[in-house]
Amino acid sequence: MEQHQPKKELNNLQQRLLAGIIGGAVFIGAIYWSEWTFFLLFLALTVLGVLEFYRLLSSRGFQPNRVLGVVLGAGLYVCGFAVERGALSSDWLLLLPPVAFLVLVAELYRKKENPFTNVALTLLGVLYIAAPFTLLHVLAFLPERYSWQIILGVMFLIWSSDTGAYAAGKTFGKNKLFPRISPGKTWEGWAGGVVLSLAVAWLLAQFYADLTLFQWLGVAVLVSVFGVLGDLVESMLKRSLEVKDSGTLIPGHGGILDRFDSLLLVIPFLVAFLALLP
Repeated sequence: MEQHQPKKELNNLQQRLLAGIIGGAVFIGAIYWSEWTFFLLFLALTVLGVLEFYRLLSSRGFQPNRVLGVVLGAGLYVCGFAVERGALSSDWLLLLPPVAFLVLVAELYRKKENPFTNVALTLLGVLYIAAPFTLLHVLAFLPERYSWQIILGVMFLIWSSDTGAYAAGKTFGKNKLFPRISPGKTWEGWAGGVVLSLAVAWLLAQFYADLTLFQWLGVAVLVSVFGVLGDLVESMLKRSLEVKDSGTLIPGHGGILDRFDSLLLVIPFLVAFLALLP
């Protein structure tokens, strides 16, 4: 009788490659296809990211208000998209502060320990995750129309910075960049990320005309600097909570915060740079 050999599970490298290929294809497709697929993609990331952040905190005994936090974060994101698209007056954003203050009122009825810590952590989830993803709409509509070029270009620069840093760090890395938080990062790796991201920025300027060469190079510099700082901030969060990964949603890659830590910190600086120095 024929015996079937058990299938071998994918190893970590195979999982990373497969998830990276599928994830990259979904990302590029959603951003390129239309403003609505872009909107839905990052709405999902906003909700899942906020929930992941609260889950991490809950695992260490903290008690953020998940429901109000998700409602506030998703509301901020949706309003930001509608305002930038021109479908909603910016006056509607004035509803968000009262909703934020409802977190304080709700804590009266939750009867949890450390109520002000809970309030602070609830609002931190909105500030850390939902606010940057909301600001992404400003980048997407900087030319007063949906620009997939800017969003995709930023993603390409983040990926190229990570790739350059990994390759240069493996090859030349000796001097630790921030050993207390991330022992594996080196100055040589960071320099490699800067060089590759600048090269990709020059290439983007040849095909993506929504930004000038100066703007693309400026975006590359900001991505190289604040992208690695965003990674370090998330590493600091995980160290403080004593966890290895923020989640297990993406096989071989961890959670939402593990994959988008660089983008979260980069976005506010990109918005300020492109809005104030056109």
